[in-house]
Amino acid sequence: MAFGDSLTAGFGAEPGNSYPDFLQKDLDVAGLRWHVINAGVSGDTTTDGLNRLSEVLAYKPSIVIVEFGGNDGLRGLPLETTRANLDQIVATLRKAGVKVVLAGMTLPPNYGPDYIRTFEQIYRDLAAKYKLTRIPFLLEGVATFATRSLMQRDGLHPTAQGNAIVAKTVMGYLKPLLDHGSGASHATER
Repeated sequence: MAFGDSLTAGFGAEPGNSYPDFLQKDLDVAGLRWHVINAGVSGDTTTDGLNRLSEVLAYKPSIVIVEFGGNDGLRGLPLETTRANLDQIVATLRKAGVKVVLAGMTLPPNYGPDYIRTFEQIYRDLAAKYKLTRIPFLLEGVATFATRSLMQRDGLHPTAQGNAIVAKTVMGYLKPLLDHGSGASHATER
């Protein structure tokens, strides 16, 4: 399950062009019998994610890619709240026996180096605490000056082409966790 905010939901991209859609295609091409559920909701903060956890657990997912925090940072929410919410999301998923992949985020430079450094540290700390697979930056290779064509005009959300690259990044971290024989939850995409 891909669980997150607009980056997971595929905000601004045509239907079928979110990173979870491309991830499903990549899994299919690789012959891996897993089904990706897109549980992304545009605008969600870590608090919203925490409030949606019971919906996620109802699917009984084997693996959850957790991608939250960007909206917290962009809104200037207290970093302690972001940390506590992400910690609770991860702890709850782990307690339910779910493997967690934590997708790291960063913020635009105008937020200042201290705030950004502290924000990014949340993901490193949680990955270490829970021994998680961590994607250092979900939009690696997509959200850079050199790759502006991969981002929408808002500079925050990938284009369809950008989402295809995000899916390949996620696949690189996800593939070692996949058990070739089992297949994930057979629930349908939301």
